[in-house]
This record gives sequence, structure tokens and C-alpha cells, in this order.
Amino acid sequence: MRTDSSPRPAGDEPTAAPTDNEPTPYDWWAGRDWRRERAEWRRRRGEAGRGGPPWGPPKGARWPGFGCLFGLAFLVVAGSLLAVAAFVLSHTGPFPGFVVLLLLVIVLVAIGRTFRNTGRTLDRLVEATRRIEAGDYSVRVGPAREGSRSTRELVSGFDTMAARLETDERQRRDLLAEVSHELRTPLTVVQGNLEAIVDGVYPADPAHLEVVLDETRVLGRLIDDLRTLALSEAGTLALHREPTDPDVLVADVIRSFEPAAATAKVELGSAIEGDLPILDVDPVRIREVLANLVANAIRHTPEGGSVTVAGAVESDGRWVRLEVRDTGGGIDPVLLPHVFDRFVTGDSSRGTGLGLAIARQLVLAHRGEITVDSTVGAGTTFRVRLPLATDARP
Repeated sequence: MRTDSSPRPAGDEPTAAPTDNEPTPYDWWAGRDWRRERAEWRRRRGEAGRGGPPWGPPKGARWPGFGCLFGLAFLVVAGSLLAVAAFVLSHTGPFPGFVVLLLLVIVLVAIGRTFRNTGRTLDRLVEATRRIEAGDYSVRVGPAREGSRSTRELVSGFDTMAARLETDERQRRDLLAEVSHELRTPLTVVQGNLEAIVDGVYPADPAHLEVVLDETRVLGRLIDDLRTLALSEAGTLALHREPTDPDVLVADVIRSFEPAAATAKVELGSAIEGDLPILDVDPVRIREVLANLVANAIRHTPEGGSVTVAGAVESDGRWVRLEVRDTGGGIDPVLLPHVFDRFVTGDSSRGTGLGLAIARQLVLAHRGEITVDSTVGAGTTFRVRLPLATDARP
């Protein structure tokens, strides 16, 4: 009998119990959290939070989801195919039966994957719809790379709709903030002057009342511009179309701005190439567009410069092009991509920043196009293209 003090033969040393810092051969398997890793894998595939078996309802759902319905449909299809396979096996030999069984497995796998992916995608669509109903317009379902083609198109259309809703909501909030800011200044001037007159600080003479009157005109113009912009963006702006001669329209605009151009010491003229064809447009609205462009050009052109209103028929014979060119200082390249946005103004602008936004919407209402080219120090050209075809009516 061996005691503790007796010598031990080589290789007979006792095996020490593993400590927390000494891994055993089974640590790789037993130490892994398989549930956590599976959840992480699902999260990477865009299915985090679903939980449950592949065919089960979404996590937290009170009723079975589309996955359960497609799972039931898959069982029906699989049972039918198994019945067919059993019939073939009972009337043929082993080799044809094996071929049929192999084809059956392939078909079932393909159908099962399609049903599973389609069911999961539809469940995500239902969940995303609930979130949009609650006011969360940032939710997206795609990109859907699995499932049927119709399901992928449905996901793409849903994400496009959600993106537009998010954009509209953001624009609505921005518009409210911008309108509040624009209304605050004239209202503050009106309130301050009226309080000073009531308190006796200013006399109620024409000089001080004229300041209040001017601010009320600014408010009225701003409200009219906002109404026109809202109607045009909503597509409900009424256009009173009639046959209109562009040459006469350009001549009227130039004649109305000749006094302003003379005061600013800016040369104002036209450059019409031949006789422009008759257009089916609303002359009041198109004149408003040209007037806005000419007024901006005169305002931003220094003394001795020139403003030219040009017109021509494009080479394809489908469009009439009207241009307003100036030799001013040009538009800041940072500001240039946003000149047609609401309330966008330059450092030297005194307007509300709605004129070009309204001009763009009026041109779009005529199924036309408006663009701008500008070079700092060389001038700016606004280009309006109006269709000649009579079927351009909305």
C-alpha cells in the first residue's frame, strides 16, 4: 500500500483539478452561449427581435403571423407531394422512385425557403405598418433580397412610401418653423411702432404710420406667396390656360421693368430668335415667373451691367426656351443647388426667399422645366423651358 511519502513512479502524478483560468478541452463547446450567438446571427440578417421558430409569429404578436399561415400552406403542399411520391413508388421500381423522391426533396426545400422568407417579410411589413401608424416614419423593411418577386416589389414600394412620408413630415415641420420666423419680424415692427404711438413716444403722423403700413404690405405679400406655393405644391393651383404669344409676354415684362432698370442704371433688353410659336399657358402665371427672374437680375446687377431676356425654339421643336441673363456677381456655389428651395436667400437679398420656389412650382405646373447656371463674377442665367405640345396639359 502506497503512502503519501512513498515515491511515485514517473507518469503517475495526480491530475490537478482545472481552475477558472485553466481551460479544459471542453471549454470551446460548453463555454459558448449558443442562444446569444444565434440571436446575433439573426440580428445581422435584419431579423433581430422576431424570436420564435422559423414559422412562428413575430415576437410579441397576439395572433399568428404570416409565417404560421405560410407554414400551414407548406404542410399542405408537402403532404400532397408526399402522396404523389407514395403513388409513384407503389407503381414503379426503386430507381424511378428514388429519382422522384430526390426531386421531391429539392422542390420542398425551394418551396419551404420561399414560403418562410415571404412569411417573414410580410410579418416585418405588418410591424413596420404599425410603427408608421404610431408616427414613426423612419422605419424601413428592406432591402428584401429573399422571398418572391412580388414580395420584394411590395417591400420596395413600402420603403419608398415611408421615405416620402418622412420627407413630407420633415418639410411640414421646417415650413412651420420658417413661416413662424418670417412672420415674427414684420409683426415685431408693427407691434413696436403701434405701442410707441399709443404710449406717446411717436406721434401718430404719416411718417410713423407709413412704416406700419409697409410692414402690413410685407405680411400680405408673404401670405399670398405662401398660399400660391402651397396650392402649387399640392397640385391644386388653378391654371387659366389660353393661347399666348411669348414675344408679347416678354415685351410686356421688359416694358414694366424699364423704370426700375433705368433707376438702377442697368441696360434691359430682349433677344428673341425669330417668331416664337403660340403657347398654351396661363399668361398671368408665366408673366409672374419672368417678372420674378427679371426683378432678381436687376437687383443683383451692378451699375453699367445688362439684363437680357432671350427666347428661342429648341432644335427638337418640342420646347420654347426663355432665358433671363444678367452680368451680375453670380450666385455663391454653396447656395446655387438650393436657390429654388423655400426661404433660401443670399446675404444681399431683401426678399422672403419664396420667389424662386414659387417660380419653380409654376413652371412645373405647366409641365415645364427651370434651371440655373451661374459663375461668380460673370453673371447668372435662368432658363425656363415650356412644352409646345398641346397634350402637355395636366
